[in-house]
Amino acid sequence: MYRKGNPHQMKFQNFYLPFGGELCGENRWVILAEKIPWQQIEQNYSVLFNNDEGCPAKAARVGFGALIIKERLGTTDRETVEQIRENPYLQYFLGLAEYHDEPPFHHSMMTHFRKRFSKEILSQINDKIVEDAMNKTSEVADESPDDDDKPSNNGKLIVDATCTPADITYPTDLNLLNDAREKTEEIIDAMHTPFIGEKQKPRTYRQKARKDYLAVAKQKKPGYKKIRKAIGKQLRYLKRNLQTVEKRVKAGLLPLLSKRMYRNLLVIGELYRQQLWMYENRSHKIADRIVSISQPHVRPIVRGKAKSNVEFGAKISVSLVNGFSFVDRISWDSYNESGDLQSQIESYRNRFGFYPKSVHADQIYRTRKNHQYCKEKGIRLSGPPLGRPKKVTETNASELQQERRIHRQDEIDRIAIEGKFGQGKRRFTLDRIMAKLARTSEATIAISFIVMNLERILSILLYFLLCFCRRWRISLRVHAAGDRNRHQGVQIAA
Repeated sequence: MYRKGNPHQMKFQNFYLPFGGELCGENRWVILAEKIPWQQIEQNYSVLFNNDEGCPAKAARVGFGALIIKERLGTTDRETVEQIRENPYLQYFLGLAEYHDEPPFHHSMMTHFRKRFSKEILSQINDKIVEDAMNKTSEVADESPDDDDKPSNNGKLIVDATCTPADITYPTDLNLLNDAREKTEEIIDAMHTPFIGEKQKPRTYRQKARKDYLAVAKQKKPGYKKIRKAIGKQLRYLKRNLQTVEKRVKAGLLPLLSKRMYRNLLVIGELYRQQLWMYENRSHKIADRIVSISQPHVRPIVRGKAKSNVEFGAKISVSLVNGFSFVDRISWDSYNESGDLQSQIESYRNRFGFYPKSVHADQIYRTRKNHQYCKEKGIRLSGPPLGRPKKVTETNASELQQERRIHRQDEIDRIAIEGKFGQGKRRFTLDRIMAKLARTSEATIAISFIVMNLERILSILLYFLLCFCRRWRISLRVHAAGDRNRHQGVQIAA
């Protein structure tokens, strides 16, 4: 059940404070509250509920606002609720009419909020926030062109892809098999619970298996043969446990397992199949490889970076326009980001009504297919053209030098999106996604980029505020100088 709230923003003067005083209109949370399309969020959120049945859900502004607060402050779910309870500005940001000393909701509701706001809904919200911000900016800057003057191609589109690592331990085959073996032992214990004192528990050799695992895991640099031998032992221990579980399942004991145990059993079955195939074929590659039992949706993403060659998490394709970022794709499987360029350009056209004048991308995007597409649309794709470089002669030396300057400037312009990734991973939570589910992780990623766009809006507003203050000070100085000149003229005349 859902009861629609009031989408209109109250004035901060009307926010009741029991200890006296009033809120400051220049506070960052008050300013941000005016830049978020609460009415559209309410419409997208209310369709998820039945209006006649169930307990009333929390308002859309409370749920979305809490996610913004958590990402912006970089706190945990529990700490976010405590911050909201202690800060009247945060309660105003959530749409409350007055200050309450009690928590507005339990911290476990943060997980439900992340589940309810899908990446599609968050993408629409992000587009609306950026659209309003760019319209307001163009009005303030007095640079908004007429519709008739809009060129067919205009603006710069910067694209790139990155990986958002998940919160998992580094997955080695030996550690994964040991973890799977321990979880199957837990499942066997749960299935044996009704027969304690009546039947003997099936043998699992857990102490011996643990000893064999530690004999190799504690070594600093075990050799290939030792690791392979230890993996073979763990595979045999795991196979024995899975056969024991299968017998108990046929006996009708599957309902004794909890949802978590049943889910782990399904994941471990697939994990055993993959590890056995790689062990028998002496390979370390397999399709849809599982690297975490608790998060089976996570996949290895080969990045080739200096810090780490492989990262484990979601791969995202991002577009950057005038400092505002858009998440065009979130995938848990590795893919070639060059295939997203055409869809990103079409998304640019849908957002702004025209194609970009130039696209700034990494070398991997400069394929023959993308070059042909950009040429048909009248778009200049950054970087040198494909094929053998032109030979330098006296006639084309100046032209080639000018092209090198353009290519150099294109690379400088592309730094902006690398800085955006750095901001998301250093300042916000993109460096380690703490959410455990695929849906909640995708929501966390989308929220991070929304918050970065809100930070961009605040910086723009601060820039215009500083410009206004500077002009105001200059005008005061001019008037003061004029008054002094007039006063001196009166004295001379006297």
